[in-house]
Amino acid sequence: MNEIIRIEHLKKYFTKKGMFEKESNIVRATDDISFSVKKGEVFVLAGESGSGKSTIAKLILGSIKQDSGKIFFENQEISENSVNLEKIRMGCQMIHQDPYDSINPRMKIGDIISEPLEIHNIGNKNERKKRVIEVLHEVKLEPAQEIVKKYPHMLSGGQRQRVVLARALSLKPKAILADEPVSMLDVSIRAEMLELMQELQRKYNISFIYITHDLATARYFGQRIGILYMGKIVEIGPIDQVLLSPKHPYTQALIDAISEPDPENLKKEKEIRIKDPSNIDILKGCRFRNRCPYVIDKCTVEPNLEKIDDEHYSACHVKIN
Repeated sequence: MNEIIRIEHLKKYFTKKGMFEKESNIVRATDDISFSVKKGEVFVLAGESGSGKSTIAKLILGSIKQDSGKIFFENQEISENSVNLEKIRMGCQMIHQDPYDSINPRMKIGDIISEPLEIHNIGNKNERKKRVIEVLHEVKLEPAQEIVKKYPHMLSGGQRQRVVLARALSLKPKAILADEPVSMLDVSIRAEMLELMQELQRKYNISFIYITHDLATARYFGQRIGILYMGKIVEIGPIDQVLLSPKHPYTQALIDAISEPDPENLKKEKEIRIKDPSNIDILKGCRFRNRCPYVIDKCTVEPNLEKIDDEHYSACHVKIN
């Protein structure tokens, strides 16, 4: 498969300063990130809050500018002043975590979905209306002719997220960035939404970057996964290899944190128990070393991603079986 999106050595730093603090702190939201997404592939970015997942999505769409590094869409580099920026904004759409915050509550559903078509001057008024009805059918919001007349507050959370998905589909994108798209939905609705996204992804061969902290939904929906920790990819590879045979302690810790439905399993010893953070310079060497139970002297040197098997890579000095 050819690449649809390619990220090379992407860096974005933010300056953080509290109200009563004298000195500013540098937050390395993304620090030398590289990965690619193939056409028709679902690539998962997973990690805890603050690991840099959403920042990567914003950088790809150009809503914030990277400090360094390159972003390619269909092998064409995207920059702030590039004509290709409009191309990626047409060909790559975004689904946000909170559907109510990402749509205008004063607009009717039909206007919300047709807005991207108007912005990019696609079709006339009748053609846009027809396209709105088409995508509402695609996301199974019925009756479509009635839904277009409603306002967001008249719909449930699951229905609003389908509206956001319909808006993303209206431009017939080649890639969709889905930032925690089911985390705010009830468990039963999550399954329906994931099935719908999977159905549409296969039908139209859409590439997805699926951003999540939920490894259960990640494995259901994804094909490859990159594990992020403090702005760095610490493990990357085919999703079954990474989640069934993790080679980085942080990946194993994320797996151990998954809730156990069987009360008896709560008594089982976890494979990795993260240590309490100690006061060391986490930006020198491995960033996970202040929490890692396997830390060794060599961890003061930052590890590179090294090949484990086929497309499976891990950035750890300690070899985990």
